[in-house]
Amino acid sequence: MLPFVLPAPQGSSSTPQWDGQNFVVGDVHTPVLEYSENFAGWSDDLTALHEEAAGENHPIDVASRRNAIDEVRKSIRTGAPVIMEIGCSSGFLIRELVAEFPSACVVGADVVKAPLYQLAGRLPGVPLIRFDLLQCPLPDQSVDVLIMLNVLEHIEDDVTALQRAFNLLKPGGVLIAEVPAGKHLYDSYDAELHHFRRYSASELADKLTRVGFSLNRRSHLGFLLFPAFAMVKLKNKKRASQRDEAAVVRDQAASTASSGVVKLAMELETRYLSNIRLPFGIRALATAQRPR
Repeated sequence: MLPFVLPAPQGSSSTPQWDGQNFVVGDVHTPVLEYSENFAGWSDDLTALHEEAAGENHPIDVASRRNAIDEVRKSIRTGAPVIMEIGCSSGFLIRELVAEFPSACVVGADVVKAPLYQLAGRLPGVPLIRFDLLQCPLPDQSVDVLIMLNVLEHIEDDVTALQRAFNLLKPGGVLIAEVPAGKHLYDSYDAELHHFRRYSASELADKLTRVGFSLNRRSHLGFLLFPAFAMVKLKNKKRASQRDEAAVVRDQAASTASSGVVKLAMELETRYLSNIRLPFGIRALATAQRPR
């Protein structure tokens, strides 16, 4: 049983029930409960492109997941919290959350379809819900900790998305957010990945507080790598014409994924700088709380 009641999906009058392996909607049993989609900012094909190039063990993504788990650990207030990841894709973080917090109800959500069904096969027993956050079907005040890593940049109306996230959280609940940093570094790589924007840390903070959040933490990820990263992004902007952007995304993601320098830099940052508010980086981090 999920600790909240889900509405009937379109075309059905039955309230979905979670039996521990599948959602039961009338006579239908399905591992993924589907409500809505929004391919303006992401797609199944982009998921496949990203994972083909970067895989599960890209050093920046590994550090990102470690940061998220640390923030979840600091944020939990109950023995059996509801932890939801919106944008769970192929579920690398979901798997780690299930292992780290065995008493929690861990829920995965995304707008993509094929990756969610593939994840259901790899992680049976984890409820997975397909919906567009702008049309969020879940009841208000149903989640203790909400994780959104590299999601907001794919949503055109990000302020409304943050309002929906605020509504989803219980009073005192926490949102752990991560977005690409450096507004002036937006390039064809970002466009190919359907990013509507890159953020400054102050823009992210302003949008969070605008919808009612209070900020518990602000920082960056990829601080040590940022100078080299910025040079590559500026070079990309100059070479934007007459290129196969999908190939550029694939090549750059693959080269950084296998780089020993990138791995060492992220390990050093995670080990020695994670408790410091870093002033710049590749990604902006925020932990925000819904007032009690």
